[in-house]
Amino acid sequence: MELSHVSAPPPDLRIVATESVFPHETHDSQRSKPLMEKLRISETMINPPIVAPVDASRYVILDGANRCYTFRQLNYPHIIVQVASYDSGYVQLSTWQHVISGWSIQAFMTILKQLKDVEILDGQHKDACAHIIFNNGQIIALRAPISTTHERNAVLREVVGIYQQNATLYRTAIDEPDDIWALYPEAIAYVVFPHYTNKDITAAAKYQAYLPPGISRHIINGRALKVNFPMDILRDETMKLGEKNQYLQTWMQDKLTKRQIRYYAESTYQFDE
Repeated sequence: MELSHVSAPPPDLRIVATESVFPHETHDSQRSKPLMEKLRISETMINPPIVAPVDASRYVILDGANRCYTFRQLNYPHIIVQVASYDSGYVQLSTWQHVISGWSIQAFMTILKQLKDVEILDGQHKDACAHIIFNNGQIIALRAPISTTHERNAVLREVVGIYQQNATLYRTAIDEPDDIWALYPEAIAYVVFPHYTNKDITAAAKYQAYLPPGISRHIINGRALKVNFPMDILRDETMKLGEKNQYLQTWMQDKLTKRQIRYYAESTYQFDE
């Protein structure tokens, strides 16, 4: 689905119970560990996770699984989110490629060959679970006896777990090999995944048949960034949820009155993540 070309509406920011948001992917330990230390002492929540409603009181996390995981681990009762429905016309689903860096091809292949029921084939194959392009030009396909998306997710969790534990993982939307090698000089390979549908994402959350971290890529037209909402409000265990959302609405109105909210329609690069 293409994004609407009409200017995006104001972001639907809400404070919800941390236990009401459910991931569709496993968290990335390489990201969540430092994030936990950061959010433990942070005074503000900078970028709210993006969620889509499942029903009146539950949400599937589209982007921000590590932030939501961290909130759960820190036992913070509430979290600020941006609600964006798949049906709105402002959400597009695609996939990331994984760049594997700081390891060796030989070590990677040795462990890959030990995976049960995973067949390694030369070249590209339509029924592959994923393709791996190495920096020496070799391309391999990973194929497994699967019949559902949930089974494919299980295989991919094993594959991603290998380099997540032994190498450095980067996500990229770039799919040109020469550009990837130039940007990541220590990269040994990058992994290309199959596409997913909106229903696949919702089902993965509902049935806990999680994707590996960093595969799904949700592009939100009108994403709220640099919100900097007070963490003390989210941490507060005595303040009721309704009171927190009333505070949020007053807080947002004050931002609008002071002209502190600006809309950028063009694509951007952010350099202070």
